[in-house]
Amino acid sequence: MRPLLQPGDGEPPELTRDHVQAVHRAVGLLTAFHGDEQFLSLAELARRTGMHKPTALRLARTLALSRLLVQRDDGAWRLGPAAGWIGSRYQALFDAESAIEPILRRLSVLTGESASFYVHEGNLRSCLMRFDGPDARPDHPRSGELLPLELGAPGHVILAALGQPGELYERIRRRGYHYARAERSTGAASVAAAVRGAQGLVLGAVSTSGPVERLTAAVLRAHAPHTVAAARQLGAALGGMPSTALRATWHP
Repeated sequence: MRPLLQPGDGEPPELTRDHVQAVHRAVGLLTAFHGDEQFLSLAELARRTGMHKPTALRLARTLALSRLLVQRDDGAWRLGPAAGWIGSRYQALFDAESAIEPILRRLSVLTGESASFYVHEGNLRSCLMRFDGPDARPDHPRSGELLPLELGAPGHVILAALGQPGELYERIRRRGYHYARAERSTGAASVAAAVRGAQGLVLGAVSTSGPVERLTAAVLRAHAPHTVAAARQLGAALGGMPSTALRATWHP
């Protein structure tokens, strides 16, 4: 059977009576795909894993029940959406925090206010990561809290980036940011810009926020260039990360 570890990772562990052979073989099918390969025939899966074709077929069909594998009409197999979800969860544990946190911290230092990164799915958004300013509001959105896209500057810039029609969204697209005061919360104000990854994919929005008493319209406009710059930096840092890797870190 093909080793589950990649070259340079050391020798794969030996199976003992504490291990389940069928699970080990099933994982072997999932790790049989190399590089940019999308589909493998049953014969090739069996060859690479060292299994007999009937065994490989039974395991592949079992994995397909959980959407870890998908079979094409001609019989070839590819990794399924559940495999992508598992990979995105693993990737997000390491990549998202290390890429996002320094940029939010720098934005907060520049503005003296709180900086947040929101992700979206459907008509909802959620705060994935936040760096509080020295005088942050105690009632700010918590990580994982679900908020509507139709209220608040972060939601509006996401809608604009996604192509929402209307005069408001045309204006947001022209100037590249949007600010709102006492819209979603009576005591809060924020300015936000959309974050785009590879091929212009809308990943979410970055915002600068604080108390409405301190963040007047003039102050929000002054913070807009820093917020737009942070959005561009986040887009570059997260450009190679699929949006599912970000969404997998919150629970809609």
